[in-house]
Parts: sequence; C-alpha cells; structure tokens
Amino acid sequence: MATKATCDVARFSKFQFRLQPDSPLLMATVLIADDSRVYVQLLTDWLQDLGLEVIATFDAIQAWVTAMRTQPTMIILDINMPGGSGIEVLKRLKNSTKTRDIPVLVISGNAGPDIRDLVKRLGAVELLEKPLNCEALCAIVSPLVVSPPNQ
Repeated sequence: MATKATCDVARFSKFQFRLQPDSPLLMATVLIADDSRVYVQLLTDWLQDLGLEVIATFDAIQAWVTAMRTQPTMIILDINMPGGSGIEVLKRLKNSTKTRDIPVLVISGNAGPDIRDLVKRLGAVELLEKPLNCEALCAIVSPLVVSPPNQ
C-alpha cells in the first residue's frame, strides 16, 4: 500500500496566513513538468500542503504549451524529459514576453556544476538535485508564490 509522502511544511505556514480570501495569490498555481509520475505526485503533495494549486505535465512540449496557456505563478521544470530538453523549454520561457517573468525552478537527477551555471544564466531561480528535499523546495517556492517578482 502506497502512503502519501509527508513534509513538515509548518515552518512555511507563515506564508499561508498572508493570503487573504480576496487575494489573487490565494489561487497561486505551480506548473510541474517532470516525466516521473512519482516525482510529480511527491511535489504535488508537498505543494498542495502549502495551499497551492498544481498543474502537472509530463513532457517538454506539454510544459511549454501549458505554461503559455495557463500563465502559472511558478514553474518547476525537470531537465530530462520526453519531447525535448527542459533547458530548451527554459530558453523558450525566458524568451517569451508572456512567460519571461514567471519564476522557474529547475530540478534534475544528474546535473553538474556546468548545468547549474547554465540554468542560472538562462534565468532559472535555482537548480535542485534529485532526490528532492522538501524543506529546500518549500524555502524556494514559498517566497516566490507569496511575492512573485513580476508583481
């Protein structure tokens, strides 16, 4: 029997209290783009515990199309996916006037220092390596969805 992955988000709950019922940030949406359904479910559980809405995609093409269509508050983007590289998706996101201001957190299971430098130069807020740590993820995500850089 599978159990829900848990994460101590209590340290980050202070961000939830800043959200008022009529606040546009109450509906903050995070787009997850990762071909691993296990990681998508894990991230979804953690982000929903923070009170965020989640949209999941499983390849690079879906990620690009969904980002353009939904304009999420934030994007979590895996590097290695079917349909293209997460690096290419990041480049396209940052070159589009519709998506360039959306914060993008890149995740990868095998990124070295060169990849970390590249994604930062391309405009990603950070690169986290798998296996992911809930507290590190929440520390990056929480301030970005409460006070997005483009608002």
